[in-house]
Formats: sequence, C-alpha cells, structure tokens
Amino acid sequence: MDKILEMKEITKSFGGNHVLKGVDFSVYPGEIIGYIGPNGAGKSTTVKMILGLLQPDMGEIFIFGKSLKDLGDTYKARIGYVPENAELYDTLSAEEYLLFVGRLYGLEEDIVREKSLKMMQILGIEAAFKNRLSSFSKGMRQKVLIISSLLHNPDILFWDEPLNGLDANSVQIVKEILSELKKEGKTVFYSSHIMDTVEKLSDRIIILNEGRVVADGHFDELQKVADGTLEQLFNQLTGFNEYEELANAFVSVMKGETPYDA
Repeated sequence: MDKILEMKEITKSFGGNHVLKGVDFSVYPGEIIGYIGPNGAGKSTTVKMILGLLQPDMGEIFIFGKSLKDLGDTYKARIGYVPENAELYDTLSAEEYLLFVGRLYGLEEDIVREKSLKMMQILGIEAAFKNRLSSFSKGMRQKVLIISSLLHNPDILFWDEPLNGLDANSVQIVKEILSELKKEGKTVFYSSHIMDTVEKLSDRIIILNEGRVVADGHFDELQKVADGTLEQLFNQLTGFNEYEELANAFVSVMKGETPYDA
C-alpha cells in the first residue's frame, strides 16, 4: 500500500530552540494515527509543516506520493484541519462562515449550504445556522470547526483536540464519525491529551518527546515496551513520574500547610 504521508528526518528550530530533532515516520491510507506528546514536544509544529505553514530546516515531507517541495497549494484541497485553538470570525453567522470555507475549497454555495445545514442538524445545532458565531458556546464552535474540516470530503484529516468542549453525546457521535471515515479509507491524524480516547480510537500511536519519536506502533505493541495504560506508558516514555508528588504538594499549599518549595 502506498504511503499517504511520510516524514523523513525532519528538523526545525526557532532561534536556539530545537523543536524537532529528526522526526521520521510514515502514514498509510485508512489509518487513525494518535499523535501525542507533552506540551512543547513539537506536535503542532509537525502539522503546520505538513500544511505548508512552516518550512523544515532539514529533511523532506512527502504527501500523496509527492514531495511537498514539488507541490503548490492544490494538495491542501484534500486536507481537513481542526486546530487546537482556532479563531472564528465572530461577526459571521455559522451559515456565512461555512459558505466562506466552502468557497475557499471551490465548492458551490448551494452544495455547501445543504451539507452544512444537514451536518449541523445531525450534531444538534441546526437552530443556530443563521446565528452569529459570537453567540455560540465552546462546544457549538467546535462542532462548526469539525463541519468546516469535512465539507470538501478530504482524504486526510488533522484534528488537534477535536473533542474540546463537546458534551458526552456529541463525543460519541464524533467517535463514530471517525470510525466511518476510516471505513471510507480516510486517514486521520489525531492529537489529544485524553489518553483513554487516543488508546481506543487509534490504529497506531506515535509518541513525540523533546522533538523525537520515542514510540510508534499499535497500543498492544507498545505495551511490550511498558505495561499498563497508555497514560502510564506515556509518562514512562516521556520521563514524567512526579505527578503524585506534585499533586500532594499542590493540595498542601492549598490547605495552608507546608509551603511548596519550588
């Protein structure tokens, strides 16, 4: 099977800060990839380079079988993106915003309007179709972002914390959407700090720490390296084992007992 995405020894620095230090992995069509790591590990930087928003210092990125160096912007029409912290145009209504996104992808307005309304209906927010985004709750805004990433039927999705703000029922729907997308042969690049969700949804899990890939495989395979849950494995591979001590110290300070000496 041909690779849909390949990173070859990618490095990236900002000033003297080496964010990525030779990131190397391949992704295949129909895979759900859990791409996780501590804050500052380089996850968002990786995705921004794949999207062409940043350039690697060294190494090469291949997507849809071609080097990113040889592609213009047309490949982006095959990508859906939900960033962790997205800024919506609050003065627009949901309808106007989704029409705007649809036009960027070259879709006809009638098709965008019909698909948007149906998707919002499925997610339970169709009544707000013509309302300004400034009036939307965090969960409603997240649903609009998810819809905007799927309007154009992309081949590969980059979703960063896509369940942020969603209620329990909506989380279940989105999880099922991911399963259906996988059946359609879509590839999903999924980043989240909710380890239980990543563990259950992902075909493969890639763990990034200090700019390097420290684990890559199915959860069952990774358990051969370290027993326990994905959260325990993550803590072990990223060298973080002080959470209990820090939690106890935090509560002690809160109670006015022994001040925590940082």
